[in-house]
Amino acid sequence: MGSLHGRHVLVTGVTGFVGQILAAQLREHGARVSGVATQATPVEGVDVREHDLRRHPLDIDGVDDVVHLAGLAAVGPSFDDPQLYISANSAMMTNVGEPILNSSQDCRVLVVSSGAVYGAGDVSPLAEDAALSFGSPYAVSKVLVENQAAYYRERGLPMTVARPFNHIGPGQREGFIVPDLAQKLCDLEPGEVLRAGSLDAQRDYTDVRDVAAAYVRLLECDTPRHAVYNVASGVSRSGWDVLDQLVEVLGIPRPEVEIAEVRALDPSVVTGDATRLREETSWVPEIEFETSISDFVASM
Repeated sequence: MGSLHGRHVLVTGVTGFVGQILAAQLREHGARVSGVATQATPVEGVDVREHDLRRHPLDIDGVDDVVHLAGLAAVGPSFDDPQLYISANSAMMTNVGEPILNSSQDCRVLVVSSGAVYGAGDVSPLAEDAALSFGSPYAVSKVLVENQAAYYRERGLPMTVARPFNHIGPGQREGFIVPDLAQKLCDLEPGEVLRAGSLDAQRDYTDVRDVAAAYVRLLECDTPRHAVYNVASGVSRSGWDVLDQLVEVLGIPRPEVEIAEVRALDPSVVTGDATRLREETSWVPEIEFETSISDFVASM
């Protein structure tokens, strides 16, 4: 494992949920961190520039490593505007890869994809060689981004792909199960019915701070042995488990639940296998599910 001390790491999407935490961890490891975002809100210790990566190439002058986090990142809304998800996420990858390809600069790239690229299948947990799926426009966009990364690898660029499974933790914004359920519970009147999507589906949740730590470990690898690495806890929990933990932390009784729309393409169980990452980098998730939920509620 190498050192990040003194290296200039540029994070796309640095003002987002993962980006801010990753930036802090990179700084703790001695890296100089800069970043781009559609809106340049402040991030402590980071030179943040406003940059529309969908339309403009990334400026990589003086950059040693890029972590490409930027992108549209929710499964549900992708069904409402599939072309936006596919075109935007692909364009951002192009605007990361082309400037590096056309320069003489030695710049490594960690491309953040998603565990959503896997189908349900019969195999669990899902390792990196499991079959890919096209169950949502979001998944299609991420498979496309991975193929673009493979193209740039063929052209000689050092690109590694991370496939994180579901993230949770403090600061997560609406549009995901934990913040959405938590807000609904807080807004609920006594005796009122909680309306939610399917809570039967089981997903593999990893704390965002552990996810960021995995990215740091991958950046510390001078020459990763593989092109793709899962980032996952290896444990799946249902939406009911999330609800029960939120209710416990909030100190309220569990309300009656009415299940609304269920997406037909949703796999029932998704569990990730991060053996490859663990064996090559010694990364293991350290933050318990219960702590993640508690810390999220405290951050609301």
